[in-house]
Amino acid sequence: MKLTESRLLTLTLSAALTGVLAAGSVLLFRWVIEYGQSLFLPGGRIGNYEALPVWARFALPVAGGLFIGLAFNRFPPALRQVGITHMLLQLRNEGRPSLPAKNALVQFVFGALAVITGHSVDREGPGVHLGAAAGNYVGRGQKLSSEEDYTLIACGAAASIAAAFNTPLAGAIFVIEVLRVRYHISRFMPIILAAVIGAVISRSIHGDSPSFVIPEISLESLGELPIIALLGVIIGLLATGFNTISRHIAESTLKWSPAVAFTLAGIVTGTLGIWSPAILGISYDTLDNMLHNHITISALWLLLTFKLIATAVSIGMRLPGGLIAPVLVIGGAAGSLLAGVTAGLLPLPSSPVAFYATIGMLTMMGATLQAPIAALIALLEMTGNPHIILPGMLAIVMADLVSRVLFNQESVFLALQVTQRQKIREAEPAAEPATDKETVR
Repeated sequence: MKLTESRLLTLTLSAALTGVLAAGSVLLFRWVIEYGQSLFLPGGRIGNYEALPVWARFALPVAGGLFIGLAFNRFPPALRQVGITHMLLQLRNEGRPSLPAKNALVQFVFGALAVITGHSVDREGPGVHLGAAAGNYVGRGQKLSSEEDYTLIACGAAASIAAAFNTPLAGAIFVIEVLRVRYHISRFMPIILAAVIGAVISRSIHGDSPSFVIPEISLESLGELPIIALLGVIIGLLATGFNTISRHIAESTLKWSPAVAFTLAGIVTGTLGIWSPAILGISYDTLDNMLHNHITISALWLLLTFKLIATAVSIGMRLPGGLIAPVLVIGGAAGSLLAGVTAGLLPLPSSPVAFYATIGMLTMMGATLQAPIAALIALLEMTGNPHIILPGMLAIVMADLVSRVLFNQESVFLALQVTQRQKIREAEPAAEPATDKETVR
C-alpha cells in the first residue's frame, strides 16, 4: 500500500489520536482494577489476596466466575468475542476489520471483574483489545481504506502495550510478531508515533518505571552462560506445556456454556489459591517480591506450578482476561528457582536472583507468544541495561528452539484463534469461513 503525502499525513494524525485514546482506555482500565481491589482487599493494598481468609481465597474467584458466566450466557455469541484472539480473527478476515464498541465494553467491564475477583489473568491482554478498538473507532467516519483501518487497529494495539509496560519500541515490535502485521514504512511511521504517545501518556501519570521495578542486574561471569542456556530449555518446555494445556482445554470445553466454564475456572483457581494465594490476580506484587529475592524456594515451586495451571485453565475456558502478565510470573519463578538451585554449584561468581528472574520472565513471554524480538526489546527497555541482552538472547533462542523446532509450537493466540473460529462457525453456520494467514495485508 503506497500512500500519497496527504493520505500519510491524515493517517499519521489519526494514529496520534488513536495513541491518546488507546493509552487513556488502558490507564482507565488499570485504575478501575486497582480501585476495585483497594475497596475490599485487606489494608486497601492492591494485589493483597494473601491476606484474605482461606474461605475468601476460594469463594472470590468462584463467585466472580459464576457472575461473569451468567452474564455471558445472556449475550449473543458475537458479543462474547473479546481479547487478542478476537482481534486476530478480525485482522485475518477479508475486507474491512471491525471491532465493535459493544465488544470492547464487554471486555472492559468483565475483564476488570475477572482480575478483581482473583482470576489468574491480566489487564494487558484486554488492554490490547481496548486500544485496537480505539483505533477502529478513530477510523470510522473517515473515508479510509480497509488497509488504513487495519493500520489504525495496529496503532491502537502498539500504543496499549507501550502504555501498559512503558515499552514503546516493544509495542511496535509486538504488532509485527504477535499480530503478524507486515512491515511497511507508510504503516509503521504511524504505529511508532502511536506507541510513543501511549508511552508518554503513561509516563506522565505513572512515571518512567514499568509495572514492576527491576533492580540493577548484570551477568557476573561468562561461565554462567550454560546455566542461562539451560534456563532457556526449561522455559521452552514450560511454554510448550502451557500452550498445549490451554489449547486442549479450549477444544474440550468448546460447547460448554460460559457459566459452567467460568465457574469451573474459578473453582480451580480458588482451590489452588488456598495453598498459594500469590497466584490470585495479576500477581505483580508477587513478581516484585521475586525480583527482590523475598520468596522461598518451596513457595516458588508452588507458585510456578499453580500459576501455570490456573492461567492455562482460565485462558482455555475463555475468561475475558489476558495471559501476558501471568506468563511473566511463571517465567520469573522458573528463573528464580534455577538461580536458587544452582547457587554455589559453579566455582564462579553468580549473578543475583533478579538477573535470572528477569531473563526468565521475558524468555517465557517470547516462547509463549512466539515473539522473541519483542521480548528482547522489552527486556532492554524494562532494565535499561544493554549488558543483559547477550544472555537474554541466548535464553530466548534456546526456548524458541525447544518450543518451535522440537515441539512445533505456534503462538498461544494463534492456537486459541483456531478454536475461537470453530466456535463462531458453529454458532453461525451460514457465515463464510475466514482465511487463515500467517502474515496479513
